[in-house]
Amino acid sequence: MEQIDITITVIDREGVAHELTVPTDMGMNLMEVCNGNELGVEGTCGGMALCASCQCYVESNHKLHEPSDDELNMLDQTFFVQDNSRLGCQIKMTNDLDGLVVRIAPKGE
Repeated sequence: MEQIDITITVIDREGVAHELTVPTDMGMNLMEVCNGNELGVEGTCGGMALCASCQCYVESNHKLHEPSDDELNMLDQTFFVQDNSRLGCQIKMTNDLDGLVVRIAPKGE
């Protein structure tokens, strides 16, 4: 597969927007991208949709795949859930997500 970079914007918990260039040929998810850029996303469960520490709000109009039952169950048990909530670990970086804008959800402590 040819390497293609996309640009996404991640708004951190302080409201600062970070424009990131992300390769799509590495199989990374949004949680891993945020971790790699030290944006304060814990990803405690390692991307298994078991903790919701990578919850984010999708602010752009990108069409994402439907959330799995595991993701929906986890979102059902966490704080600060909105209609546009998703788990970052379940959003794979693909060419279709060029221009994606997400906001990291507050910590649910």
